[in-house]
Amino acid sequence: MPQTLRRGLLIILSSPSGAGKSTLAQRMMAKDATLRFSVSATTRAPRPGETDGKEYWFMSREGFLAAAARGDMLEHAEVFGNLYGSPRAPIEAELSAGRDVLLDIDWQGGQQVRNSALGRDVVSVFILPPSIAELDRRLRARGQDTPEVIAGRMAKSQAEISHWAEYDYVLVNDDVDRAEAELGTILAAERLKRERQPGLADFIRGLNAEFAAR
Repeated sequence: MPQTLRRGLLIILSSPSGAGKSTLAQRMMAKDATLRFSVSATTRAPRPGETDGKEYWFMSREGFLAAAARGDMLEHAEVFGNLYGSPRAPIEAELSAGRDVLLDIDWQGGQQVRNSALGRDVVSVFILPPSIAELDRRLRARGQDTPEVIAGRMAKSQAEISHWAEYDYVLVNDDVDRAEAELGTILAAERLKRERQPGLADFIRGLNAEFAAR
């Protein structure tokens, strides 16, 4: 069947901090060269080794708020005193060009994107930890945050997990290799949905023409 350009998918990955969504996003990007990652903007300070435009777009609070007021952020929220958001223009450009975009955002951002003009493009996946004890262990093992920040993340995790039912798919990340494979299966199936194959109607018409010519 001849390939016709389809509109890209907007794949949302959400989870409580430490459940593994960023690791899974990185693995998906490494495995599928056609995927594009939406680099978020934030007002938090860069961590050691982070580069502007790679891990995040680092912005002043004033600049971020001005961009949000102009409608330049597809979604945005304040988390632990810092603002995070997804610049709209690059996402829309990728989708229009038929490329799939991966968004690593929390449930608040997920709600905003699903309710936006791009909601029809969304496939949403929520990642759960295998246990709360394991979630706590992973946060401490990262070595990125102070004990106070970790305590804050753990306190917030129950509220975040309560939004699991808003998502199209829910995965338990008890084995990262298996979770990655399941994500790949979801992406493959969503790409093959009838409504995402724009050349299918013409192909069927061709088959019917062959019937008529017999």
